[in-house]
Amino acid sequence: MERIVRKIEPVLPALPAKKRVAAYARVSSGKDAMLHSLSAQVSYYSGYIQRHKDWQYVGVYADEAITGTKESRSEFQRLLDDCRAGLIDMIITKSISRFARNTLTLLEVTRELKELGIDVYFEKENLHSISEDGELMLTILASFAQEESLSVSKNCKWRIRNNYKDGIPNTFNILGYDFHKGMLTVNKQEAETVKMIFEWYISGMGRLAIVKKLKSLGIKPKDNGEWDSRKIKEILCNEKYVGDLLLQKVFVADHLTKKNVPNNGELPKYYVKDNHEAIIDRELFDRVQEEIKRREKQYSAKSKTTAIYPYTGKIVCNNCGKRYHRKINNSGTKYQKAVWICSTYNTMGKEYCNAKQIPEYVLDSLTSEFDKEIDTIIAYPNHVLKFIFNDNTIVEKEWCY
Repeated sequence: MERIVRKIEPVLPALPAKKRVAAYARVSSGKDAMLHSLSAQVSYYSGYIQRHKDWQYVGVYADEAITGTKESRSEFQRLLDDCRAGLIDMIITKSISRFARNTLTLLEVTRELKELGIDVYFEKENLHSISEDGELMLTILASFAQEESLSVSKNCKWRIRNNYKDGIPNTFNILGYDFHKGMLTVNKQEAETVKMIFEWYISGMGRLAIVKKLKSLGIKPKDNGEWDSRKIKEILCNEKYVGDLLLQKVFVADHLTKKNVPNNGELPKYYVKDNHEAIIDRELFDRVQEEIKRREKQYSAKSKTTAIYPYTGKIVCNNCGKRYHRKINNSGTKYQKAVWICSTYNTMGKEYCNAKQIPEYVLDSLTSEFDKEIDTIIAYPNHVLKFIFNDNTIVEKEWCY
């Protein structure tokens, strides 16, 4: 038998996989402060994680420091989703109070992460959630953090409410003004928009018409969101535009959620006259308030009669799901015509819903063919109406002008 010699190459041990590490932070409120704080924390955690050769930097998840509840923090939710997806092995955070101010939330989250094999390291407390005594220590320290949060909240409330007594505001974000060091100063460019809104309204334009006008001019609200009827009313009713302040219109009822609730007499309010430079003169402001009351009274009187129309509350837009309401086109002219129109199309325009308005005579003609009571009418944009009757039978009809 021939002797065979075979060379066995050494097998190098596989390099251990790097631990994927993410950081969670809650950064300062306010756009500029938030960007600065986020940049600093990204730089800090990036360097901190990369100094560990067996760690892989995943990223920083950061929420604005407004509330410590789990549901209201989008980045916190994204962090948890990535953990559940198996993308993270370890989380680093500054302290228990930064991670969660509610003891129950903290324990729920750390227990879930522990089951996923994910450790949370709290820098300030030098504590790992996955350690043997981690949950016990977290329970104790989280209780202290929650009490500390309550104490801080009480101190802040005391300071703010005492400032209110002296006519000193807390903070504002209002179109037409800049707020700095407790002072409201006129923002000339934004003030022109405020003046236009008041002038348009007193000249007869409705709030929805003003919304459309502002959108057509490319003018954005202070928060860069979208204009709506509510925002227009808030501007028209805001006493700050005549130079006055009404303080403590809202208050924070829960120190954890930090949600503002209307002050309906639970706390005193404070009115400060001639606090800052006015944008709207008092005579115009008062006229606008009277006009708002007049229109609301007129609308209220009209709304009591809407039930007389046979299609009220029955026509539903298949595009957006909103109800149709009755409208008179070319009112007061020989071309006057009653139509039914989608609420979204009427208030926001065809870029939000391309539903067709339906002449009332078309509905009368079609429904005259039925001897059963109609429950719902679904309106499709291709001139098709689906009639659903109380006995659950369905009939589709095409229509034209």
